[in-house]
Amino acid sequence: MVLTVFIYPNFEKTHSLNCTQEAVGILGSLGCKIVMPEFCRGRFSGGNAEYSEIEKGVSECDVMISVGGDGTILKCAEYASKHSKELLGINCGRLGFMATLERGELDRLKSLIDGSYSVDERMMLEARIAYSGGGEKRLTALNEAVISSGYGSGIHDFTVLAGGVTVSSLRADGLIFSTPTGASGYSLSAGGPLIQPTLDCIEFTQICPHSLFARTMLFSPDEKIEIRFKADRDRKVVISADGRPPVQLSESDRLFITRSELRLKLIDLQGGSYFRAISSKLMQPAKPVDHA
Repeated sequence: MVLTVFIYPNFEKTHSLNCTQEAVGILGSLGCKIVMPEFCRGRFSGGNAEYSEIEKGVSECDVMISVGGDGTILKCAEYASKHSKELLGINCGRLGFMATLERGELDRLKSLIDGSYSVDERMMLEARIAYSGGGEKRLTALNEAVISSGYGSGIHDFTVLAGGVTVSSLRADGLIFSTPTGASGYSLSAGGPLIQPTLDCIEFTQICPHSLFARTMLFSPDEKIEIRFKADRDRKVVISADGRPPVQLSESDRLFITRSELRLKLIDLQGGSYFRAISSKLMQPAKPVDHA
């Protein structure tokens, strides 16, 4: 059986082009069929890669590979979870917390052929906006859904309800609702705890709360959370899922956070990658930015 691999690179990362070229060479030599997005056409010399529209390529592949940083994995997670495909992250960014391979470890790609790897299933979130004028919009997130002023600044009054009961009423710059996978991202920077990513729960963390007693809360993955707000003056309130373009909200809209029906299958070629990432990437001093 020929393994079909869809590779999605982020060429904005310094080493991504060379890393992708090497990965294509290794997988090709192992007999894999390589498919890449149309924007990659003409970027490579040699090789036998085919090119496809992203949605079609992912739907027809056996495995999807992201080459870039955590942001690239989040972008790929949209497609991989929708089509129930396994996703492998190769890190060419700074942190690469979700990636299980660094660019100097590409020889491990051979494990994809013999199946000697594990797969972590990661919970995802759904944010549902019920517009006051009718209709709705649904957003899916692997990391987090953030309610804030968007690119500006401003404090707002928020009320968070679970099971129809108010569990938090506060003034803050915003709110973060994250998965255990996203607990190591924005939520951690805002004072939230780390959570083993194979667990299922919804983490709620406030952004700069105007309170001495604000604390992170954990909800059951089956909880239906509602958020109400009152914007301060004429400032806007928006919601963004995994850093995608923000969606503006009005005070009369209703916003709900729940567990998504989608799950991401994240490949771990080495086993225990999450705990190694904590030790090697979060417990070490930050490295200077490489401008090369």
